[in-house]
Amino acid sequence: MKHLGPIVIGLTGSIGMGKSTTAEMFKAAGVPVWDADSTVHRLYSSDAHTIEAISKICPEATTTGTVNRQVLKDWIKATPTGLRQLEQIVHPLVAKDRQTFLETNPAKIVVLDVPLLFETGLNTSVDFVVVVSVPVGVQRARVLARPNMTEAQFDAILAKQTPDADKRAQADFVIDTSSIELAKAAVQKILDTVRSDQSQETPDA
Repeated sequence: MKHLGPIVIGLTGSIGMGKSTTAEMFKAAGVPVWDADSTVHRLYSSDAHTIEAISKICPEATTTGTVNRQVLKDWIKATPTGLRQLEQIVHPLVAKDRQTFLETNPAKIVVLDVPLLFETGLNTSVDFVVVVSVPVGVQRARVLARPNMTEAQFDAILAKQTPDADKRAQADFVIDTSSIELAKAAVQKILDTVRSDQSQETPDA
């Protein structure tokens, strides 16, 4: 069977595992990357439909004409149904943006950079799943080195994410980001493997 559209690689990993750095490596190799977090930031800062919809559930977060993420975060903490209300607005818009990227990109291979790939079930909609990972001690040190990050915040974030071991078990490829060299080599090997698979596909009879 001939593969229709680009080969889609889903890139994910828990906090502090090096996903953003790895996404840049794919970009450097000439692979277009759709970034879920960047898409949300763009919607919050410049998409009139998103901003208007959020103003209806949390007016105080949109007083400046954009979405104030901190105000929105505080509102979610104080509102039992807040997160669900926000997701009902944002998730369809993010999905639409992702679909547009997939439908309009002429590249043969693309990457979807999605922190919650497994949590949202998107892992079942991509051709290959790539998980970035490092030992727990390295991860913890990286995250706690971030400005204003606390142990409690780190643990709360981890509690909402699929455990690293579970992600690795379901991955087609795992990238060790302990060093830049290891990660770069792994990215290149993945692309070589995917391109090889792609070239072996035969058209429909």
